Amino acid sequence: MNRSYLDYAAKRIGQAVIVILLSYVFTFIVVSVLPGDPITNVLRDPQNGFSEEEIQQIIAAQGLDRPVLVQLWASLSQFLSGDLGLSMRSNRPVSTLIAEVLPSTLVLATSGLAVAIVLALVIGYGTQFLPRRYGQGLLRGFPSLFLSVPNFVIGLVLIHIFGFQLGLFRVINADSFWATFFAAVALGIPVSAQIAEVLIANLDHEARQDYAAVARGRGISQSQLFFRHLLKPSALPVVTVVALTIGELLGGSLITETVYGRTGIGSLVQRSVTTQDLPVIQAVVSLAAVAFVVVNLIADLVYPLLDPRVKLIGTVKPRPATGDDTFDDRVEGIPS
Repeated sequence: MNRSYLDYAAKRIGQAVIVILLSYVFTFIVVSVLPGDPITNVLRDPQNGFSEEEIQQIIAAQGLDRPVLVQLWASLSQFLSGDLGLSMRSNRPVSTLIAEVLPSTLVLATSGLAVAIVLALVIGYGTQFLPRRYGQGLLRGFPSLFLSVPNFVIGLVLIHIFGFQLGLFRVINADSFWATFFAAVALGIPVSAQIAEVLIANLDHEARQDYAAVARGRGISQSQLFFRHLLKPSALPVVTVVALTIGELLGGSLITETVYGRTGIGSLVQRSVTTQDLPVIQAVVSLAAVAFVVVNLIADLVYPLLDPRVKLIGTVKPRPATGDDTFDDRVEGIPS
C-alpha cells in the first residue's frame, strides 16, 4: 500500500466525517423547526395527565429550554458518544428502540440487494448470449420496466399471486421465509435496474475488446467467457452503483415493510412521525446518513485496490522545469 493511496484514503475519510457532521446539523435544524410543537402534542395531551409543573420539569430535563445552538452542541456530543437520547413518547432509550427493529430491516435490505445483484447478472448474461431477438430486445427493456414500476406495486402483486392465490405464505406471518423472500424481491427489482444498466453497458464494451475475441477463438464456453473474462472488468463500475443504491434500499425497505406488515425501521419511523417523537426521527435519519456515507466511503477505498488500471492522483508533483506544483485529488481510470 503506497503513500499515494494512504493520502487518498485519509482525504476520503476526512470528507466522509465532514459530510456526516453536516448531515446531522442539517437534520437537527430541520427537525427543530418542523411545524407543530412536540411538547404540546405529547406532553400537553390530556390523556397523558401531566401537570404544568411536571411539563416544565420534563422540558428542563430534555434541555429544550436552552438556546438552539446549545441544544445542537449537546445533541451532537451525545450522538458522537453513542447516546441517541430518550424517546419523548415511550421514555425509553432511542438506541434500544432501534436495536429492537434493526435486525428485521437489515435482513430485508441485505436480501433485497442480493436479489438485485442476481437479477442484474442474469439480465447481463442474457444480453450477451441469448438470441438477438431476446437478448437485444426483451432483456434490454427490463431495466426500464423495473424502474417504471414502484416497489409497493410489485409488493402488492406478489402478495396477491403468491400469498392469496398460491398460498406460499400468510400475510399475517410477515417474518416467515417466503414472506421475507417475496418482500426482498419487491425491494430488489427496482434496485436491479440501475445495476443492470451499468453492467450491460460495460459488458458490451468488454465484449468488443481484442482479448474477448481471442478467448472466443480458443473455443471456450459462453459461461467461461462471461465469468472468467467479461464479468470482472465489467463489474468494477458496479461497485460504485451498488454503493449509491444503499439509499434506495433503505428508503424502499420502509415502504416494503409497510406493505408486508413487517416490524422494522419503517414502522418505527411511521409511529415517530405520527406522534412527532423528534429524538427517534433525528436518530433514524442521522444513522441512515451515516450508513450511506460509510458504504460509499468503502466503495471509494476499495475501487482502486480492485482495478489496477486506476491511477491515484493526490500528491504534490513538482515540475523541475518551471518550479510550479500541481495538485489534484481524483481517481482516474487509465488504460493498463
